[in-house]
Amino acid sequence: MKKVINGILAVCVLALLFICWRSIQDDQDFNAEVRNRESVVKARLLQIRSAEEAYKLQHEGTYCADWSVLIDFVKNGRLPIIMKQGVLSDAQMDKGLTEAKAAAIVNSGDEKAIIENGLQDFRRDTVWVSLIDSLYKEDDFVADSLRYIPFSKGDTFELIACPNTTRSGTIIQVMECNAPDSSFLKGMGKMGDRLIYNRAEEADAKGAYPGLKIGDAGNNWNNNAGNWE
Repeated sequence: MKKVINGILAVCVLALLFICWRSIQDDQDFNAEVRNRESVVKARLLQIRSAEEAYKLQHEGTYCADWSVLIDFVKNGRLPIIMKQGVLSDAQMDKGLTEAKAAAIVNSGDEKAIIENGLQDFRRDTVWVSLIDSLYKEDDFVADSLRYIPFSKGDTFELIACPNTTRSGTIIQVMECNAPDSSFLKGMGKMGDRLIYNRAEEADAKGAYPGLKIGDAGNNWNNNAGNWE
């Protein structure tokens, strides 16, 4: 009888050990999945930031708040690449030559001025290249996917672009792109629901955004940094 009881106790101990191990393993698997989802969303936000900053350079310093327009720009836009030949010497710069002045002289075609300034081997040519090929090297990149928050089952990023006035009175163009925790942590069961709730409570207490974002359309302009950077 004693052997039977000892055997039952041994089985109970093993069962408890398995339950404890499974609980720990479940937590580790859950945390790993959260980190994975966050890394994918961060990568997508950085792709959006690259598109917005390229758009701003070619649209009088303004960002884009329309997904259709931004995606079309990514698909069909082009980027200027400056092809450089030759460099200015210290002596040339001491005489007041700058890159812009030297390029203007060369582009004027004035041979006398070119020779006098020693710019025979100086060239600055602009070549326009495909934006999508230049910014996005990933083999699986799809421009149409930019608007969608990964793992969200179709939710789209909130995209904001607007002018803002700094404390000094200067008007600047700002942008913001948001992905709430409730979107990219969707479908992770009760643990996911609890994490979303806890993060929302924590963010509310700190006055922070409950999710991942780049930029800031409010008064805390941050040069389009991510809130995790």
